[in-house]
Amino acid sequence: MNIEGKNQVIEAIKNGATINKIIVDQNYASRKDDVINLARKNKLKVEFLPKKLMDSKSVTSHHQGYIAETVEFEYSSVSDILAHSQKTGVPAFVVLLDGIEDPHNLGAIIRTCECAGVVGIVIPKMRACGVNETVVRTSAGAISNMKIARVTNLKEAIDELKDNGLWIYACELGGENIYSQNLTGPIGIVIGSEGNGIKQSLRAYCDGIVTLPLKGSVNSLNASVSAGICIYEILRQREK
Repeated sequence: MNIEGKNQVIEAIKNGATINKIIVDQNYASRKDDVINLARKNKLKVEFLPKKLMDSKSVTSHHQGYIAETVEFEYSSVSDILAHSQKTGVPAFVVLLDGIEDPHNLGAIIRTCECAGVVGIVIPKMRACGVNETVVRTSAGAISNMKIARVTNLKEAIDELKDNGLWIYACELGGENIYSQNLTGPIGIVIGSEGNGIKQSLRAYCDGIVTLPLKGSVNSLNASVSAGICIYEILRQREK
């Protein structure tokens, strides 16, 4: 898998990603360069190529002159996320995604989660986007700092989270106004897919439903926008 873009490659190196080599535009070879210096400091192989050849290797077409060739993304488990949460000393905060298919949405949600201090993300293996080059690019490097569990069954993941003291809320229409709900304790928030929202069977499995107030004529928000609003409302309440 490629990690493409200057900031993305820097974050991957800093966070110890398994990198086979760093490919850099040959025009950058003669100048002081943060990526080249960091790569050499970490004893990583650096290869200089013409821009046209780099373009042919690029998956996202936005490499900015830097590509890190890495192994496939290493997913965590729900247990890994919970263990990491215990080390932080703050109430667990987990985001579960029910069928997000657009890699740009997934990347944007990962970026928001990392910025807001979410301890981990849970995604399903089936009928949902996994981590790919576009997700890595859209996350702007945040994915290097985020634990992501890819599970066969979201209900089983919710069971494990509940058994460890988390309250699970679905962000969906028809629930309690999110601004009047107490969301300060250990919590998991479920965000639904772009087209169908959260499956009814999964929604009924949650401890409650929180709803974003909508004042216009459109009755829904983009999945990554909804996630961002929910995540930062939870952060706001936790930091009071």
